[in-house]
Amino acid sequence: MPFDVRPYTPGDFPALADLFGRGGASNGCWCMYWRLGPRYHQRDRMENQRDRSGIASGLLAYEGSLAVGWCELAPRADFPWLATIRRLDPVDDLPVWSLPCFYIRRSHRGHGVTRALIQAAVKITREAGAPALEAYPIDTSVPGHTRNLFPGVASTFIECGFDEVARRAPFRPIMRRSLLHAEPRAVDR
Repeated sequence: MPFDVRPYTPGDFPALADLFGRGGASNGCWCMYWRLGPRYHQRDRMENQRDRSGIASGLLAYEGSLAVGWCELAPRADFPWLATIRRLDPVDDLPVWSLPCFYIRRSHRGHGVTRALIQAAVKITREAGAPALEAYPIDTSVPGHTRNLFPGVASTFIECGFDEVARRAPFRPIMRRSLLHAEPRAVDR
């Protein structure tokens, strides 16, 4: 199924709000977790919504005029909470971009929306001149993995040409797609 994926702008907020619904996706997160950490729970959902409306760092996937998917996309440095989680520490000092979370409309899950978002993110990140794109998905092949799949699923990233570059928790690899055609790095376990 073809999807039109484009960079989010504050003018797209009505489409994002429709996608996220009244609750704001993920218990009112409004995709602010990687910027605020668990502090997003302590804030009023409307504050998260207001902050998200002005931050243009993501992609929206549309089917016609309906927003059916979202992913956060920006340089890793824009996500300060990533630096506080030891299992997601930087692998090296390469100025990678990060793809930390997704939200797919319930009616469109399992239809390739995540894959379309990842492919668009690779293209946009390459055009921005970044050396690599990194993600922190869940490896659902590991028994006892979390059911919180908002970071994506590792197998989808593998299908999109990502390599595992580190794994510091059993079900949480750090995956990277080189945009400079360099050799994949060794896995850090």
